Amino acid sequence: MALFIVALGVALLLFLMMTVKLDGFTSLILTSLFVGLMEGMPLAKVAKSIFNGMGSQLSSLVLILAFGAMVGKLMADSGAAQRIATTFIAKFGIKRVQWAMLLTSFIVGVTMFFEAGFIMIIPIVYTIVKETKLPLIQVGLPAVIGLSTTHSFLPPHPGPAAVSVLYNASMGKTLFYGLIIAIPCAILVGVVYTRSNYVKSAIASIPEGLVSSKVLSDEEMPGFASSMFVALTPVVLMAAATFGEIFLPHKSKALVYLKFFGDGPIALMITALIAMYTLGIARGKKMDEVVKACSNSIKGIAMILIVIGAGGSFKQVIVDAGVANVMKQVVGGLDVSPIVLAWIIAALIRVAVGSATVAITTASGIILPILATSGVSPELMVLATSCGSVFASHVNDPGFWMFKEYFGISVAHALKVRTMYTCILAVLGLIGVLALNAVGF
Repeated sequence: MALFIVALGVALLLFLMMTVKLDGFTSLILTSLFVGLMEGMPLAKVAKSIFNGMGSQLSSLVLILAFGAMVGKLMADSGAAQRIATTFIAKFGIKRVQWAMLLTSFIVGVTMFFEAGFIMIIPIVYTIVKETKLPLIQVGLPAVIGLSTTHSFLPPHPGPAAVSVLYNASMGKTLFYGLIIAIPCAILVGVVYTRSNYVKSAIASIPEGLVSSKVLSDEEMPGFASSMFVALTPVVLMAAATFGEIFLPHKSKALVYLKFFGDGPIALMITALIAMYTLGIARGKKMDEVVKACSNSIKGIAMILIVIGAGGSFKQVIVDAGVANVMKQVVGGLDVSPIVLAWIIAALIRVAVGSATVAITTASGIILPILATSGVSPELMVLATSCGSVFASHVNDPGFWMFKEYFGISVAHALKVRTMYTCILAVLGLIGVLALNAVGF
């Protein structure tokens, strides 16, 4: 009966979002109330579970997403991301423009959220298309795929970061494992897939007057070295902590410092401070301009934060209602890999509601009870859940419509290209996680 009530709760969530058209935050809170009350929890305990779940879920995640948003905004406004793109295109040449755009979006996408990265990079794509006369889909699709890959596989992006906190996984290890999977996946989808006749047959064109974002001149952009330094700082800091855990003695003082500076919130705070100076103050901007840009970046992640928090509330109600123990017994008897199970649950919710954030937060709450007995590293479970949440973007996903409009593409061709590449990316990610688990990561 307990699991049936959770299933009813998920059905209610789908109804509220798909039929009633409520936002993810309100839908998740109402679903949490419904599940708690139907499971027989006292009213006061339901409310307490919702509050505790939201607080524990957001804890350090607020700092990660906030500092990550600041870095992304400063890189976009200063032209650092544009500098990386133009430099790679000059080095790779027009014939290898797909590699240049994929590499650019992958690097800037580590700290820049998908929507922000998309809006920032699309004017650069348009400029390259106009100058080279290359097809829009050939230039732009690898960039979008690079952003989707980092968004799906790598913290500090909302999905992987939120589940890392919930599963008590190492952010550094999750990033390291994610990179091992994400790099080949990005190449296979961003280069091989985009060169297929299947993709080339899609008709895309630059919409008239849609984008007003300014493309900066060479003199207005920061140097390549400083741009790359900012983009890679969080990766280097978190990677150093991860390798320190592997190779240094547990009581080493050096490891203490590496783990401190490589912790997600601290690494991103350091990166944000470096970006404020190198991309702002050092380039002649006043402090109030830099602070204003950072403040504006926070506004853009408000809804993401509260949806993730509401997902934490749903998880906590499931745990406090005692559903966790029932779920352990039922799932423990199934002959299904926990990795595959996490992926399937996240994928099904993603297809149903469209929101990757709702999919990953809901799926992680369902999967959490079996994590301790799964025998799988929490970092790989993070990636399995996250990969599933990117599956099959279609008409109920705002990102689908963003892709359609900015590429001037029909719904049919958007389904053909966008939906297919998210399916391929999700499946390749699952294969990658299974492979890492098989070799003992």
